[in-house]
Amino acid sequence: MSAPPRPIRFYGFTISGHAHRVKLLLTMLGLPFEEIEVDLRGGVHKQPEYLAKNSFGQVPVIEDGDVTLADSNAIMVYLASKYDASGRWYPRDPAIAGEIQRWLSVAAGQLAAGPSTARRTKIFAKKFDENAQRIAHELLGVLQSHLAARSFLVGDAPTIADLALCTYTAHAPEGGVALEAYPAVRAWLERVEALPGFVAMPRAATA
Repeated sequence: MSAPPRPIRFYGFTISGHAHRVKLLLTMLGLPFEEIEVDLRGGVHKQPEYLAKNSFGQVPVIEDGDVTLADSNAIMVYLASKYDASGRWYPRDPAIAGEIQRWLSVAAGQLAAGPSTARRTKIFAKKFDENAQRIAHELLGVLQSHLAARSFLVGDAPTIADLALCTYTAHAPEGGVALEAYPAVRAWLERVEALPGFVAMPRAATA
């Protein structure tokens, strides 16, 4: 579980929460990486060279030696499994690993359909998605209840589950989803943001 022999190539987009969760883990693990900005507005992600890395034309992607891997949650599982000797970010205990996977599914499901979609429609001036805001508040209600008596999503320490959900949750107001009614969620975000190696994602200009 030593550091990679050469920097990991990390293809992302500055205001993508999917890319940001991977960047968070890279920095928190102290891994050397080369960050490559993919011009999504310019359509670079739909060009053959990039599609060869990710046939879905999405960010993020990493290249770690002979390994090319897409999908933010898959990348986090890979990085934590390969480079986190402590086992902190993705514990091997089956019950804990199962709980983490549950939240990774939420990140790919309700989080993507709710806060992420509401934010994206605002940023890129697309049709207002009232359903996305409804899903976002339903998710925030679940998170509020879950975090009312605990510090992190799974167990007593941060895991990749927290990294998977924190960015789009923190940036939910950019999609018109306020966080004032969810004090436990806001306290959790503050704990994540206080972790060593945390880097914030820039706020996006909304339409």
